[in-house]
Amino acid sequence: MLSDNFGRFHTYLRISLTDACNMRCNYCMPLNSYKGNQGIDLMSSDEIYSLANTFVLLGVTKIRLTGGEPLLRNDFADILRKLKSLPVTLAISTNGLLLDKYFDVIRECKVKQVNVSLDTLDPDTFKEITRSGRLAKIISNINTLLSFDLQVKINLVLLKNVNEHDVIDLIAWTKDKALDIRFIEFMPFKRNGWDKSKVLDYKTVLTNIHQHFDIVKLKDEPHSTSRNYQVKGYKGSFGFITTVSEPFCDTCNRLRLTADGKMRNCLFAKSETDLLNPLRQGQDIVPLILQNIKAKAKALGGMTELNNQGDRSMIQIGG
Repeated sequence: MLSDNFGRFHTYLRISLTDACNMRCNYCMPLNSYKGNQGIDLMSSDEIYSLANTFVLLGVTKIRLTGGEPLLRNDFADILRKLKSLPVTLAISTNGLLLDKYFDVIRECKVKQVNVSLDTLDPDTFKEITRSGRLAKIISNINTLLSFDLQVKINLVLLKNVNEHDVIDLIAWTKDKALDIRFIEFMPFKRNGWDKSKVLDYKTVLTNIHQHFDIVKLKDEPHSTSRNYQVKGYKGSFGFITTVSEPFCDTCNRLRLTADGKMRNCLFAKSETDLLNPLRQGQDIVPLILQNIKAKAKALGGMTELNNQGDRSMIQIGG
């Protein structure tokens, strides 16, 4: 039922739990002062479950919890346990700082994938990007995750003249660890200082990688957002999310719920649909969901190219 006018079926729902974060990464959070959850009516854990259940009944098979930083929610464990009862694959996106508080519930709820945002292995660059510290704790938490039976991905936003020197070290990290490193092109959002000259495209990075490693192209999974590779003989892999240089909209199967219960059919959507208030009023939200999907543009939220920084910052959308 979750099909748009271009024959794309949507089976993947990303739910933002909060727009608050304990880091202040400059590509995600507005460059001016920003405090999450200010004046925002967040979905409760019961409302998150109710909305998620409706999407599952319509065909969603995978749910990812995002933020902001989702682990900042005091009821995060309760949310995860509620969603565990649904017939879906569960995943989490986090900056990794608070993971050690939730290792038990992550294993209990059989989370299949944890994506950790980590843009560098260099402490000084880490402080520059995140405007915070504690890199060692994040790496320690990642190493613990690797001992569990789940997939661990590292998401890294490539920033020209900032962290491109980290690419080789990060790929070397996959030699003995089953990590999937994903290099993400810098994308435009409200007040994040984006312009195309700051984008480090994947072909340039790949050319540099070829000079250091003997790599092979891997087969990309259906609906994959990344072009995936591996160094011969290494445990882990790496890939590129090429939203700016080569968008992958034709195979998109993703839908999004913001922390205040707004449905977005694209990361760059020009509009969104309120589901939370109609849910609270006892209305049938299925027609609203289907109408939102039918309004989905063919590519990039209707933009001909990525040059519009939109109505919300990345941290308000949920990535």
